[in-house]
Amino acid sequence: MYQLTKISTAIAALGLSTALLMGQSIAATNDDSANVADKTTASNTTDISPVTNEVSQQVAGKSKTAVSLNKFLPAIKYTTENLPVEAQKVNSATWKQGMKRDRDTTIKLQALLNWHQNGVGAVDGSWGKNSRKAMQAFQMANGLTVTDTLNNETWQALSKNDKLMAQPVLVSYQLTDADINIKTTTIPAGAEAKAKLEGMYYETVIEGLAEKFHISENYLKALNPNAKFSVGETITVYNPGNPNTKPVSRVIADKATETLYAYDDRGNLVASYPTTVGSTATPSPTGTHTVKVKVHEPNYTYTAENGSKSILPPGPNNPVGLVWIGLSKPSYGIHGSPDPARISRQASAGCIRLTNWDALALLGVIQNGATVEFK
Repeated sequence: MYQLTKISTAIAALGLSTALLMGQSIAATNDDSANVADKTTASNTTDISPVTNEVSQQVAGKSKTAVSLNKFLPAIKYTTENLPVEAQKVNSATWKQGMKRDRDTTIKLQALLNWHQNGVGAVDGSWGKNSRKAMQAFQMANGLTVTDTLNNETWQALSKNDKLMAQPVLVSYQLTDADINIKTTTIPAGAEAKAKLEGMYYETVIEGLAEKFHISENYLKALNPNAKFSVGETITVYNPGNPNTKPVSRVIADKATETLYAYDDRGNLVASYPTTVGSTATPSPTGTHTVKVKVHEPNYTYTAENGSKSILPPGPNNPVGLVWIGLSKPSYGIHGSPDPARISRQASAGCIRLTNWDALALLGVIQNGATVEFK
């Protein structure tokens, strides 16, 4: 349960209701007229990253959805020149029945699942629970037998799109000033100390880069063992592809599978995201609710046992990350996370927790009044 704002600490102190009403006016939202246009645009859009112009996370068009997604998710200009041999092996990896699934194939599989809008969390080359859940969501969406391990039927469905198979998984990226010279901070333990920070920024440049490329910090460093991570340096990174562009009118938070399933207005499953939904100590609500407010870069109001409040500033390491999608049930919502590697592996205070990049992608497409069901 959270109390959130996106205004100054002084105004936030006036209270949650005032803050959320003001937050609605500055959050990026899809109004009703925009939703109609977005549905038309989305139906003609293939949700894959363009292969020819070497730009990832850049949605074509001028619809509200495209504008929102391009605002929230940074465009990544990459090349495939001078890729290390190991990166080339990942890009050309394939699989067939009876083959051992090695690290290269696993990374390719994680990429294909992501590009089919079934999020695996931070790409790391390990076949863990989030990758398995993403595969099962893909199987469900495509009418395939749901399995615990990869089979030929699933691989054929994942790999039948020639453009996706040709798209590079690992790419070369030249670091910019905006990548390296970012504000960083040390996040203290206590809420009062956190409230004194200018912002809850990344603690290191590596953390910021890993989140930008939807990758684990360890895998980023493994791909670039000799990198100094300086401006102008070219490093090897994961290619995130494009987010889902289809408007979402309904989501189901499944506590058993720890997955958030997103549907369009025709009932089609258009995306899935690994999630943490509540905990034993702080269970999530039950039933059906609706989206009431959408805030990019929210503050966080912490209430101590003695009733005192601390307003924690925005930033990726804010307790709710970079996104707050508030529900009709007060103080509950869908939000980001300061610790993407632990999604599905830690508890939440009753809300639906996503990686920051998945929360931003959902923020760009979820409709006002969308249905949120807890299952």
